[in-house]
Amino acid sequence: MKYSRSVILILAASFCFMSSSMLVTPLITGFSGSVGASAGLMGLIGGLMNLCSLFCRPVVGNMVDRLNKLRLSLAGAALMAASCLAYMLARSAAVIVAARLVNGVGFACCTISMSTWLSSLLPADRIGSGMGLYGMMNALGMAAAPAIGVAVYQRLGYRAAFSAALAFALADAALVLLVGRMERGEADKSAARTPLRIADVRVLPVALIVMLFAIPYCATQSFLVNYVEARGLELSVSLFFPVYAAALLLLRMTLKGLFDRLPFGCFLFAGALCALLSIACLALMRSNAVMLLGAVFMAGGYGVMCSVSQSTAILIAGAGGRGLANGTYYIGLDLGMTLGPIIGGALFGALPLEWFYPALLATVPALIAVYLIWMRGKRGKI
Repeated sequence: MKYSRSVILILAASFCFMSSSMLVTPLITGFSGSVGASAGLMGLIGGLMNLCSLFCRPVVGNMVDRLNKLRLSLAGAALMAASCLAYMLARSAAVIVAARLVNGVGFACCTISMSTWLSSLLPADRIGSGMGLYGMMNALGMAAAPAIGVAVYQRLGYRAAFSAALAFALADAALVLLVGRMERGEADKSAARTPLRIADVRVLPVALIVMLFAIPYCATQSFLVNYVEARGLELSVSLFFPVYAAALLLLRMTLKGLFDRLPFGCFLFAGALCALLSIACLALMRSNAVMLLGAVFMAGGYGVMCSVSQSTAILIAGAGGRGLANGTYYIGLDLGMTLGPIIGGALFGALPLEWFYPALLATVPALIAVYLIWMRGKRGKI
């Protein structure tokens, strides 16, 4: 299928806003420490953007169905640019805390408004493949931006790296304006007649499922280096996430014709199997080959299910509720991104190291249980 110019521009803009935020993520705790933040405050600053974004989701989810998506997307890009400028100028931890809060609001606006805007430009029978491409662009930003940020920091310092994040935010705004010349992203008139809601109850099972897929991934993201070092394993940990990104890109391009044809349950059980195999590989890894096989399986589990879950949430909600459905989906994803490092830290500190990954296996039967209970509520039609 050929996509319109507007769809292609939104996909490019989604890469830019994700890159702007993810470029800052691996640097912000160290930068906070360099301006005098305590260890505890450094940790809080590291998770503050996602925490703020989590609380903004219900508000933005309701707004995006009622207001102009172009304006909301531009507002999000402007807030993200402002936060990057604040990082560049910051001389105290208080300024960084304020900037992280602004970054969280902007990130919530961009993720929900742009994914909803994109879904409104796709025909109903191509939402799965279209949102799969959207997820792929997000995943590329999540994989490439941290590497860019670290490389710039190592050569030119923190503030130069934050200027690169600012450039991505400004590029996002420019691309949104180009889309706006063709598609204004007007509000859905039917949404204005519906009451304000915190979340779409119909989408909550999908949000719980994506949360459970995200927990092992985010725990791995936060603790893989520490885990390998603590166990004395001689592995090239730096290869894990590039291989994950490459596998995800290949899987999404290969499976794009199936996203609109196969039911959610098929992807869920395949994703659950991939998640199980990924965690097993990481628990048993003694060589780079096994570790990288775990990265490939993780792409087949968490990576693919992020896109499938988002497109399913949109289809469940229908045209007038896509913003709230996206907001509900992102609540689940934010919870997974928040709980993953917390749970990982608890396991890393409380259990023998060899039990770190076996304990994370509990997420696999839990997500299957959520799906089965959900389907039982839908009269057993699995």
